[in-house]
Amino acid sequence: MPKKFLTLLLALCLLAALSACNAAQSELRFGTAGTGGNYYAYGNVLAQLLENQTDMAIDVKATAGSAANLRLLQQGFLQLAIAQSDTLQDASQGAGDFASGALSGYSAIAGLYTEACQIIVTGNSDINSIADLAGKRVSVGEEDSGVTRNAEQLLLSNGLTFDMLGEVKRLSFADSAAAMENGEIDAFFCTASAPTTAVTELAKTQDIRLLSLDERTIGQLLSLYDCYTECVIPADTYPRQTEAAQTIGVKAVLLASDTLDADTVQQITEILFTNAAAMQYATNFDTLPDLTTATSNLPISFHPGAAVYYAEQGYKVEVGGKGAISAVSASQDGQ
Repeated sequence: MPKKFLTLLLALCLLAALSACNAAQSELRFGTAGTGGNYYAYGNVLAQLLENQTDMAIDVKATAGSAANLRLLQQGFLQLAIAQSDTLQDASQGAGDFASGALSGYSAIAGLYTEACQIIVTGNSDINSIADLAGKRVSVGEEDSGVTRNAEQLLLSNGLTFDMLGEVKRLSFADSAAAMENGEIDAFFCTASAPTTAVTELAKTQDIRLLSLDERTIGQLLSLYDCYTECVIPADTYPRQTEAAQTIGVKAVLLASDTLDADTVQQITEILFTNAAAMQYATNFDTLPDLTTATSNLPISFHPGAAVYYAEQGYKVEVGGKGAISAVSASQDGQ
């Protein structure tokens, strides 16, 4: 084989390899949660918008949820993810499930919406309060999910631990709903924006109820954990749900790896807000993403790219803070 031809062939092979590498690097992996929850639905809608309006390729990953997403972000397996604000706070402070060490390597893009802590039981169940879960078969969410942490705190507020339940299952929302439909569990915890797909589908086939938290429980949780807020799940949120449920909620937060460049994250942030109505329609959420919700009371600082977009809208946010902070809130210019 002529030397010039061999050299050209090697050069072409190298170019092809570099092109493949660049293509692989341009694909952003987006961590959500189980397929029956709102993270997965939200992530797919946002991914489609990003792919339609940019040259980004987004690979939406179903994961165990918030805690898993944060670890995968730190390890570099994910570039985008959604996580609960309370789990995010624990990770930044090295608390709770992250007592072995605080996590880093990612920053906030936006607070998205409130996720309600929902406790679902069958319509004819004798379970009327958290205390009644003692001795019952309960799904407390997948291992390494924010739901499990919420379940633990809600139970502790009523003097219960996982060991005091009759049987503990660690299932996704979809698997929890299927288990309840099959008579395998008596209740399950679900922290997500209401309505949640898995719960809606379950309610179409059998009567369900959502437990309300009493004032003492709500007050105790609000005083102990500053990421919680009081919220209401209105009646008729789900089929045949005749009564409103008083509960607490946390904020879902969109995150970006610190390895993503500012221009990319600015573009993601802009698309998120310029397509707010489409996001609301596609995800069936009651409220639109808004700048105040997006920039207030988050437990970590913002990605520089997101900060550029917010500055253009007149909002100043904290960027690149190291270590744990109690909350990050935006201030509008001139205020």
